[in-house]
Amino acid sequence: QVQLVESGGGLVQAGDSLRLSCAASGRTIGSYSMGWFRQAPGKEREFVSGIGWGPGTTTYGDSVKGRFTISRDNPSNAVHLQMNSLKPEDTAVYYCAARLPRGIRVSITASDYDYWGQGTQVTVSS
Repeated sequence: QVQLVESGGGLVQAGDSLRLSCAASGRTIGSYSMGWFRQAPGKEREFVSGIGWGPGTTTYGDSVKGRFTISRDNPSNAVHLQMNSLKPEDTAVYYCAARLPRGIRVSITASDYDYWGQGTQVTVSS
């Protein structure tokens, strides 16, 4: 079992930055694919970003490309999401997810992930 705990959310203004963190426990996640998803009220859960275990295996949703950066911190067994140039439409609950090792491809599908955190709220005011 893997436990995931997100942190770093908050209330910011448009144009500000936030750094979300996802701390894992129970198992080492170095070989797991990790993803960030978000869900706004009344909307479906949306893929934000993912990172595989190999070098250069990152992917981003179209709405965050060029603004968000995902990274691993293997010594800390954590994953981070640096969010820059935040917009009001980025407002959502952000979830961290882990996928058991199944190859190098990073999935953008929520149902492919095996473990989820409780989420952290990000609110961007205009």
